[in-house]
Amino acid sequence: MLGPVILAASRSDKMRRFISAAPGTKQVVDRFIAGETVDQVVPIIEDATGNGLEVTLDVVGEDITTPEQAAAARDAYLELVERLKDLGLGTRAEMSVKLSMFGQSLDGGHELALANVRPVVEAAAEIGTTVTLDAEDHTTLDSMFAIHEELRKDFPQTGCVIQAYLFRTEDDARRLADAGSRVRIVKGAYKEPASVAYQDKAEIDKAYVRILRTLMEGEGYPMIGSHDPRLIAIAQELGRKAGRKLDEYEFQMLYGIRSDEHLRLAAEGHRMRVYTAYGTDWYGYFMRRLAEKPANLLFFGRSILTKG
Repeated sequence: MLGPVILAASRSDKMRRFISAAPGTKQVVDRFIAGETVDQVVPIIEDATGNGLEVTLDVVGEDITTPEQAAAARDAYLELVERLKDLGLGTRAEMSVKLSMFGQSLDGGHELALANVRPVVEAAAEIGTTVTLDAEDHTTLDSMFAIHEELRKDFPQTGCVIQAYLFRTEDDARRLADAGSRVRIVKGAYKEPASVAYQDKAEIDKAYVRILRTLMEGEGYPMIGSHDPRLIAIAQELGRKAGRKLDEYEFQMLYGIRSDEHLRLAAEGHRMRVYTAYGTDWYGYFMRRLAEKPANLLFFGRSILTKG
């Protein structure tokens, strides 16, 4: 399977240099990355919300090695908050953050990440929106969930992400499916060992459905992160069986993938949020998008060949 190979390459500086220099890279990166600056992404936000969609914004960049870089990441999100304030979109435009960007992997990283993310969450609340904490590899999750719990004491709307391929996630879902919670469920996009995660796609899909049922039957607000038509249909059916109205859960899909489906779900009355990434440090995010779906890799390969 190519997925694990690509995920391993996402950690390679040599591959980063090769991919960045490839002639067709920019064409493919532009498919998944909305721009490099806030100014470039604002028209995309306006276009999406003008078409009945909602967005969550992710400033890409995970390879943080100094406290100064972590502070710069914090400041980039605070700049984004100021621009969202000008747009006045409320919760139609929220933010997603990876705590690795806020210094989680550094010495004293748990406290540093909490200290850096808190002002972003505070600023988001002041303009009527919120923040979702993205899940990363399994070694970071206890820290992420602890920070999530701490932030929810003052900002209960703060969301988090759970990953269906991890064995632990069914227990996490039961714990998180309480009133007021906002939980995004995804399949998972990191290379994880067989000791902690399902490796077979069918097993991951089964776990996803079990976890989604727990969230739908709970008292929180499920956010279904998937492009899989079968899982989308199952989510709709589970929502109906749980007696949920269409605004009591939402779908989330990535910018640049199945855009027609974004509009179709919104037209049916569903809340449909587009995960929109931007920034200059795009490599890790881009490689995970390639690993998730073979068609993305084929598209990349064709682009390199035609540009070479």
